[in-house]
Amino acid sequence: MRERFNLSAWGLRHRTLVWYMMFVSLLMGSWSFLNLGREEDPSFAIKTMVIQARWPGATLPDTLQQVTDRLEKKLEEIDALDYVKSYTLAGESTLFVFLKSETCSADIPAAWYQVRKKISDVRSELPSGIQGPAFNDEFGDVFGSIYAFTADGLSFRQLRDTSNRCAPISAACPTWARSSCSVPSAKSFI
Repeated sequence: MRERFNLSAWGLRHRTLVWYMMFVSLLMGSWSFLNLGREEDPSFAIKTMVIQARWPGATLPDTLQQVTDRLEKKLEEIDALDYVKSYTLAGESTLFVFLKSETCSADIPAAWYQVRKKISDVRSELPSGIQGPAFNDEFGDVFGSIYAFTADGLSFRQLRDTSNRCAPISAACPTWARSSCSVPSAKSFI
């Protein structure tokens, strides 16, 4: 009968080769670990923008014809545009603008500038009383940490002042890309 291959026995017979392979694997693993990306939120481009416009009191057909259709038609003039997906409710129009996949990251800010410019061109053709259009293209922003200030014995005003004094300090932190500070508004009951 033929004897089967025994990996343990082979490893014991070829100790030098096994030690060499372990050493090379350890070096390659260490090199790979040291060259990993260090960013918590790696930079990548999101090629989508949201445009919202509100027209209080308008009906669904009016909003569709006088707001959504006009915005979509104007957006079709943009070269980098892939497609537009729109949702219309009575008095509210939401458009998702998608850029072509071949649009490189360096060209995205220019494309968003073109979108804003085209929409501002059509703004005069929109009905009076319209709110917006408002643009949102900051989908890459991620909040990594949220800090809350609480203190027993301090008034709301003292706590707000302390929080407002800390805002410039957090904004000056070199490792933070963005910082924001908000304080709830005080409520007075009569």
